[in-house]
Amino acid sequence: MPDISTGSTGSTAHPSRRTVLAATAGATAALTVGGTSHAVSDDKSLRSLASRMTLEEKVGQLFVTRVYGHSATAPDQADIDANLKELGVRTAAELVARYRVGGIIYFSWAHNTRSPQQIADLSNGIQKVSLEQPRGLPVLISTDQEHGIVCRVGKPATLFPGAMAVGAGRSRADARTLGLLAGRELRALGIRQNYSPVADVNVNPANPVIGVRSFGAEPGAVAGLVAAEVAGYQRSRIAATAKHFPGHGDTAVDSHYGFPVITHTRAQWEELDAPPFRAAIRAGIDSIMTAHIMVPALDDSGDPATLSRPILTGILREQLGYDGVVVTDSLGMQGVREKYGDDRVPVLALKAGVDQLLNPPDLDLAWNAVLKAVQDGELTEARLDVSVLRVLRLKAKLRLFEMPYVSQAGVTDTVGTAAHLAAADRIAERTTTLLVNQGRLLPLSRRTHARVLVVGADPASPSGTTGPPTGVLADALTELGFTATALSTGTAPSAATIAGAVAAARDVDAVVVGTYNVTATSAQKTLVEQLVATGKPVVAVAIRNPYDVAQLPSVPACLAAYSWTDVELRAAARVIAGRAAPRGRLPVPVVRADDPARVLYPVGHGLSYQT
Repeated sequence: MPDISTGSTGSTAHPSRRTVLAATAGATAALTVGGTSHAVSDDKSLRSLASRMTLEEKVGQLFVTRVYGHSATAPDQADIDANLKELGVRTAAELVARYRVGGIIYFSWAHNTRSPQQIADLSNGIQKVSLEQPRGLPVLISTDQEHGIVCRVGKPATLFPGAMAVGAGRSRADARTLGLLAGRELRALGIRQNYSPVADVNVNPANPVIGVRSFGAEPGAVAGLVAAEVAGYQRSRIAATAKHFPGHGDTAVDSHYGFPVITHTRAQWEELDAPPFRAAIRAGIDSIMTAHIMVPALDDSGDPATLSRPILTGILREQLGYDGVVVTDSLGMQGVREKYGDDRVPVLALKAGVDQLLNPPDLDLAWNAVLKAVQDGELTEARLDVSVLRVLRLKAKLRLFEMPYVSQAGVTDTVGTAAHLAAADRIAERTTTLLVNQGRLLPLSRRTHARVLVVGADPASPSGTTGPPTGVLADALTELGFTATALSTGTAPSAATIAGAVAAARDVDAVVVGTYNVTATSAQKTLVEQLVATGKPVVAVAIRNPYDVAQLPSVPACLAAYSWTDVELRAAARVIAGRAAPRGRLPVPVVRADDPARVLYPVGHGLSYQT
């Protein structure tokens, strides 16, 4: 084992390309000729590479794990303590040396993503220590950068609208652009695998875990946008990941905390859930993530899809013809831990057909359980070889053997550029959906409605955005010529808070209220009703689910922004001010609050400012 206590964090010199090629025993030289990949020579050299790996190294290649800290070798003491507690190592460098993991996933809460320059240094530090091991291999670094409400890399990186907003924009070109530009920024940071796009079709308004992370409720529309975004990521040489197979769109249970059961028949699954995954496979998707859900029509064993051979091998591989990498959703989620212990889950996942085991709660337990399963004959080494080869093929496709490192110049030239930020703003302007506009209240005129009060919910801001939402909206309206003030009333305003907002409304010309998951008994509903009762013009902005409008029958104007990230809130402000036309169309139906069997606003609904 090399001395990992004084290794580089990536900001100093790292091994040259020639050194990296030598470290991989010449395998890379056979992988490409003149920059063009050759399947036969690739596979031959990769198989040769795998044949020289120890069993322990093969086991390690199948794991993708978290690690705490901003540096591979010198994290903060709190992160060292967290690593020791959860992983039994002090640093990312020690983690890679001990377990020879094939991948590492970055999280903001693990303090991996402080700034673009720091992320690049962390990536380089991880690659350096891995390549310095005997038979060293590059690490496939991944993250969840869905955009919208799920992002791990924040400002100053470019943050694009989320999936349901893109679904409202209905532009495959925009989805492709998002994948291309977002992918370029991830690649500049050393992140080569992105757990996006979400391919779930959100047909359940009560879905607590997918919702606006989905492109919408129409399988065909979702399929087209998934394929387009995948194409963009591929152009940027990032491995996109369609998730969550076989489809997480129709559940009222969050698989982080429970075990959802999808009651679709096989015919319903074929019609509703399968099309986006089929489209992703046709588009050449590099990886597909499993769902911790039970689908009795596909497998009546009671096992989650992540552990189901009939689903992962029988349907995904054999019936849909997919031969790329299959990665589990996080193995720390309750949905996959409901039935089996943490030592059995990784073994059963591999037996089902999985290739990458993502973020087990106890890495040492999981790693040793897989090793023991091979030693005891429950898993064969040949079975491991199949998955190891898939992982190595993906690394080769992403040119990790040739170019494992990134540069600070590349970060500066790529991440959060003016051109990328402008593209995000243009895409966002095509997504804001005008649902209600009684008496043509919108757009607001600065002459007649100069003073604006912005109230409403201020949920924790999505990673890396400015927040809070009321403040972002107020600032954006002020920049557009209004005199706007913010008053946060929260997701559950008290009677006193509501009274304060009503009092403040009397001194302005109009009120903008941000709503967040309004229900029939929500105090947010009471807030809106009492604001409307003042006689002041009230504009509601649904900052997450567009379904809020069904609970707000008295509001004269309502917009759907689909997320409370800066880019979407600024776009909504421009629509309110008339600086941009509302162009979005609902990608999901909104049903009546008093009669859920009836549709209030159908898919495709969206008003314009045109007479």
